[in-house]
Amino acid sequence: MDAVDEDSQVRRGALHAAYALRDDATMSETDRGELEALLRWFENHLPTPERFNRTRSKGHYRRAPKGISWVRDTAKEHIEKMREIAEVLARYGNRVEMLKESRPGYVVYEDAFQVVAEPFAESAT
Repeated sequence: MDAVDEDSQVRRGALHAAYALRDDATMSETDRGELEALLRWFENHLPTPERFNRTRSKGHYRRAPKGISWVRDTAKEHIEKMREIAEVLARYGNRVEMLKESRPGYVVYEDAFQVVAEPFAESAT
Protein backbone atom coordinates (compact mmCIF):
# COMPACT_ATOMS: atom_id res chain seq x y z
CA MET A 1 0.00 0.00 0.00
CA ASP A 2 1.38 3.33 -0.96
CA ALA A 3 -0.97 5.70 0.89
CA VAL A 4 0.97 7.79 3.39
CA ASP A 5 -0.40 8.46 6.87
CA GLU A 6 -0.64 12.18 7.65
CA ASP A 7 0.69 11.84 11.19
CA SER A 8 3.52 9.31 10.93
CA GLN A 9 4.51 10.27 7.35
CA VAL A 10 5.03 6.59 6.46
CA ARG A 11 2.94 4.19 4.41
CA ARG A 12 -0.32 3.09 6.00
CA GLY A 13 -0.55 -0.44 7.30
CA ALA A 14 -2.88 -3.28 6.38
CA LEU A 15 -5.23 -2.75 9.33
CA HIS A 16 -5.69 0.90 8.42
CA ALA A 17 -6.48 -0.09 4.82
CA ALA A 18 -8.81 -2.88 6.01
CA TYR A 19 -10.94 -0.48 8.05
CA ALA A 20 -11.16 1.88 5.07
CA LEU A 21 -12.13 -0.95 2.71
CA ARG A 22 -14.74 -2.28 5.13
CA ASP A 23 -16.58 1.03 4.78
CA ASP A 24 -16.34 1.04 0.96
CA ALA A 25 -19.73 0.59 -0.70
CA THR A 26 -18.23 -1.38 -3.63
CA MET A 27 -17.22 -4.29 -1.40
CA SER A 28 -19.21 -7.52 -1.74
CA GLU A 29 -21.20 -8.64 1.32
CA THR A 30 -19.22 -11.90 1.44
CA ASP A 31 -15.87 -10.11 1.47
CA ARG A 32 -17.18 -7.51 3.94
CA GLY A 33 -18.26 -10.29 6.31
CA GLU A 34 -14.86 -11.96 6.04
CA LEU A 35 -13.04 -8.68 6.62
CA GLU A 36 -15.25 -7.73 9.58
CA ALA A 37 -14.57 -11.12 11.20
CA LEU A 38 -10.82 -10.65 10.75
CA LEU A 39 -10.94 -7.12 12.17
CA ARG A 40 -12.95 -8.34 15.17
CA TRP A 41 -10.32 -11.03 15.72
CA PHE A 42 -7.63 -8.35 15.90
CA GLU A 43 -9.77 -6.19 18.19
CA ASN A 44 -10.05 -9.17 20.56
CA HIS A 45 -6.49 -10.52 20.26
CA LEU A 46 -4.26 -7.47 19.85
CA PRO A 47 -3.97 -5.03 22.75
CA THR A 48 -4.47 -1.36 21.96
CA PRO A 49 -1.12 0.40 22.49
CA GLU A 50 -0.98 2.86 25.35
CA ARG A 51 1.17 5.29 23.38
CA PHE A 52 2.23 6.16 19.87
CA ASN A 53 4.58 9.02 20.78
CA ARG A 54 7.96 8.91 22.39
CA THR A 55 7.63 12.24 24.16
CA ARG A 56 6.27 12.38 27.69
CA SER A 57 6.13 16.16 27.82
CA LYS A 58 3.07 18.08 28.94
CA GLY A 59 0.36 17.73 26.32
CA HIS A 60 1.93 14.68 24.67
CA TYR A 61 -1.52 13.16 24.18
CA ARG A 62 -2.47 16.06 21.88
CA ARG A 63 0.46 15.54 19.53
CA ALA A 64 0.06 13.76 16.23
CA PRO A 65 1.01 10.09 16.68
CA LYS A 66 4.32 9.30 15.02
CA GLY A 67 4.72 5.68 16.08
CA ILE A 68 3.81 2.78 13.84
CA SER A 69 2.99 -0.75 14.91
CA TRP A 70 4.97 -3.82 13.91
CA VAL A 71 3.75 -7.37 14.49
CA ARG A 72 6.42 -9.44 16.22
CA ASP A 73 7.79 -12.36 14.20
CA THR A 74 6.85 -14.62 17.11
CA ALA A 75 3.14 -13.68 16.82
CA LYS A 76 2.47 -16.42 14.26
CA GLU A 77 -1.33 -16.40 14.53
CA HIS A 78 -1.42 -12.62 14.14
CA ILE A 79 0.77 -12.84 11.05
CA GLU A 80 -1.49 -15.51 9.54
CA LYS A 81 -4.58 -13.35 10.15
CA MET A 82 -2.75 -10.37 8.65
CA ARG A 83 -2.08 -12.46 5.53
CA GLU A 84 -5.81 -13.21 5.31
CA ILE A 85 -6.52 -9.48 5.48
CA ALA A 86 -3.93 -8.91 2.75
CA GLU A 87 -5.77 -11.42 0.52
CA VAL A 88 -9.05 -9.50 0.91
CA LEU A 89 -7.31 -6.18 0.28
CA ALA A 90 -5.66 -7.57 -2.86
CA ARG A 91 -9.07 -8.51 -4.30
CA TYR A 92 -9.84 -4.80 -4.34
CA GLY A 93 -6.58 -3.65 -5.89
CA ASN A 94 -4.63 -2.89 -2.72
CA ARG A 95 -0.99 -3.87 -2.91
CA VAL A 96 0.27 -5.24 0.40
CA GLU A 97 3.85 -6.10 1.20
CA MET A 98 5.41 -7.52 4.34
CA LEU A 99 8.18 -5.37 5.75
CA LYS A 100 10.77 -6.87 8.06
CA GLU A 101 12.80 -4.63 10.30
CA SER A 102 15.26 -5.54 13.04
CA ARG A 103 15.47 -1.90 14.20
CA PRO A 104 12.01 -0.35 13.77
CA GLY A 105 12.85 2.86 15.61
CA TYR A 106 12.45 4.39 19.05
CA VAL A 107 10.22 1.91 20.89
CA VAL A 108 7.33 3.64 22.64
CA TYR A 109 5.17 0.58 23.41
CA GLU A 110 5.53 -3.18 23.25
CA ASP A 111 3.65 -6.29 24.26
CA ALA A 112 3.82 -10.00 23.39
CA PHE A 113 2.44 -9.44 19.88
CA GLN A 114 3.61 -6.04 18.68
CA VAL A 115 6.06 -3.18 18.96
CA VAL A 116 5.15 0.45 18.38
CA ALA A 117 8.06 2.64 17.41
CA GLU A 118 8.76 6.07 16.01
CA PRO A 119 10.77 5.08 12.93
CA PHE A 120 14.44 5.84 12.45
CA ALA A 121 15.22 7.69 9.24
CA GLU A 122 16.63 4.46 7.75
CA SER A 123 13.67 2.24 8.75
CA ALA A 124 12.03 0.30 5.91
CA THR A 125 8.74 2.16 6.12
